[in-house]
Amino acid sequence: MDASLPRLTAAQAAARLGVQQQTLYAYVSRGLLARERGAHGSTFDALEVERFASSRRRSGRGARDVQAAGAAGSPLMVLDTDIALIEDGELYLRGVPAAELALEYPYESVARWLWGAPLDASTASFAPDMDAVEAARGAVAALAPEATLLDRIQVAVPVLGSADPTRHDLDPDAVRATAVRLVAGVVEALAKQAGPPDGIAAQLWQGLAGRPGTVAEVRALNAALVLLVDHDLAVSTLAARAAASARATPYAVVSSGLGALDSALHGNASGAASELIRLVLDGADARTALAQTVARTARPAPGFGHSLYPGIDARAGILLPLVADLSGGSAVADAVDRLAGEVLSRTGRHPNVDLALAALTIAAGMPADAGVAIFAIGRMAGWIAHALDEYGQRPLRLRPRGRYVGPDAGTPASAASPEE
Repeated sequence: MDASLPRLTAAQAAARLGVQQQTLYAYVSRGLLARERGAHGSTFDALEVERFASSRRRSGRGARDVQAAGAAGSPLMVLDTDIALIEDGELYLRGVPAAELALEYPYESVARWLWGAPLDASTASFAPDMDAVEAARGAVAALAPEATLLDRIQVAVPVLGSADPTRHDLDPDAVRATAVRLVAGVVEALAKQAGPPDGIAAQLWQGLAGRPGTVAEVRALNAALVLLVDHDLAVSTLAARAAASARATPYAVVSSGLGALDSALHGNASGAASELIRLVLDGADARTALAQTVARTARPAPGFGHSLYPGIDARAGILLPLVADLSGGSAVADAVDRLAGEVLSRTGRHPNVDLALAALTIAAGMPADAGVAIFAIGRMAGWIAHALDEYGQRPLRLRPRGRYVGPDAGTPASAASPEE
């Protein structure tokens, strides 16, 4: 045990494992975890706790809790989808390998293809409604200086919608045209001024990095956008589909997806992964960086592990080599490799797309929260594809029925109040 590494308090260790403190001490008594006692109570090795958390998931410990409440991320329903397929550790979109699409086609081509057009690498770039964009820029400019990039996107989308007189037209052709204006409008709204019509990836690079991107840089960002368009029924995609089931407009569908994406365990995970990489780039060794991060967040090491992949997240496997080839990518790639080796040896988890997004944004010199902005814009194409499918289904089919488990009907208000 390295005494120089940050240690977890009993409360932090219990929170990381998702158990009560008495359960934590039961693990200690059974020899499953070690603790050190000091003047301020017991402390635990952060990396040992992280390793133990992973072993519990693999061995199925806590099965009674899983049966009672459902494992984290386990589905409450199963819906048919013809967009993303994850099979044998690989990602496919409509049956085509994601690597082929990410490396050979612009984001606009993939988006239009998912919306029903033929797959054509020479498709025209997306064009926004510049009057709507100016209104969105004004709304974004009114936000507090502390507003995140995702905050700005979440404000821009409904403003763009309010300026679109066709937003309630749910005919498929109208939805496709709306989607083009929506995505292009969001990218333009993030920029301080209108950019050249070089494509979504090039415009977004300029907006996030503050400078034009090289061919290799734009290629890497375009690949990230394509890789993020869809990935099974993630929580944000389910939110978008539920809104479409109620016949929400495409703007409202995207706003619903953005609301679910703005979460620590989904879209914002790349920000935490960025902080982890930066610790290593600033001189911390991988063990110390991981221990500090686990101790601070009481969550799994960010950027590692995905329930749908037995090994590395296929998207990370495609994107990380592109990052390593960038002018600022070699040091970032080395930091990622050191972290990946440490996490794999202790937990068996591999890099996921959040780590790859964090690596891309650091190498590009983008803001720390740029990863979630890239995620949001990439995923908009998938949300619209799901909306187009859902608009063709029975309305409100995704409205679940609750099973009431509260006090009996007719219970007096005094008896129904929580006890002091």
